[in-house]
Amino acid sequence: MAVSGSSSSSKFTRRQFVRTALVGATSLAIYAGEIERHFLEVNRSEVRIPGLHAAFDGTRIAQLSDIHLDAFTEPFFLRHAVNRINQLNPDMVFLTGDYVTSGRLYRRFDHDAAGQCGAILSQLVCPRRYAILGNHDVSAGAAMVTAALVEHGIPVLRNSYIPIEQGGGRFWLSGLDDAVEGKPDPERAIPFSIRNIVQEPVILMCHAPDYVDRLLADPVGRAISLVLSGHTHGGQVRLPLVGPLTLPKLGKKYVEGWFRLQNLQLHVNRGLGTVGVPFRFDCPPEISVITLRAV
Repeated sequence: MAVSGSSSSSKFTRRQFVRTALVGATSLAIYAGEIERHFLEVNRSEVRIPGLHAAFDGTRIAQLSDIHLDAFTEPFFLRHAVNRINQLNPDMVFLTGDYVTSGRLYRRFDHDAAGQCGAILSQLVCPRRYAILGNHDVSAGAAMVTAALVEHGIPVLRNSYIPIEQGGGRFWLSGLDDAVEGKPDPERAIPFSIRNIVQEPVILMCHAPDYVDRLLADPVGRAISLVLSGHTHGGQVRLPLVGPLTLPKLGKKYVEGWFRLQNLQLHVNRGLGTVGVPFRFDCPPEISVITLRAV
C-alpha cells in the first residue's frame, strides 16, 4: 500500500511539473510575442560632436531601424512608431535599414511590404528624413526597396553623402551600402573632399555595427564623428545569465547602445521588428532620440 501510494504521488508530481512547465512556456511565449514585442521604448541620449557648428547644438535626431514589415511587424505597429516619432517632433529622422525581410518564405510579399513600408514612413512629418539599406533589403532587391522609399519622399544614401546645412553651419551625412549583402564603399561615402573640415563633422549611417572595425583600420575612419547602426535587434531574445540567443553576422561585437571607439562614437539601435521568430524578451523595440551637442 505504501509503495503504491508513493508511486501515485510520484506520477502526480511529474504531471504537475509538466503542466506547470507548459503553462509557463505558454505564458512566456504570449508575453514575448504579444506584449514585449509591441512595447515600444523611446530612449533619449546626448552625444558631443567635436567641431559641430553651434547652429546644430541641440539638434534632435530620431533613429528607427529594422522594421521588417509584414514578416512579423504589423502595419499598425509601424504606424504607431511613426505617430510616436511625430509626437517627439525631431529635427531629423534617420532610418538605418531592413524595411523588409528576405528569404524564400517572404519572397511573395517583399514588393508589397516595401511599398507599404514606404507609404507608412511617408507619414513622418519631419521633412529631413534619410535612409540606408540593410542586408535584408539588399537580398530582397535593393532597387525595389530603394524605389519604394524614394517614391515616398525618403532619400536613400547608398555609398553616398549629402550636406546638412542650417544657420550658416554644416555637417555631412553619409550612408554606406550594407556590409553583409551589399558592397560598402567608404571612399565614395566619405570622399577625401569632405574629411576633417573645420566645423563640418561627418555622421555615418551603417547598418551592420561591427563594420566599424573595418572603418577604424582605414584613414577614412578618422574623419567620422558618429556612426548610427541597427542590424542586431539588440539580441532580440536575451536570457538571464546567457545573454542573446543569437546574433547576426557583423552584429556580434557591438550589440546595442553606445560605444566610444577611438575618435568616433557608435550607437546601435535595437530596431522595431523581429526576424526568425516573432518574439522579444528582455529587449523591447526602440526609437532612439539623439541630441547633438557642440564641443
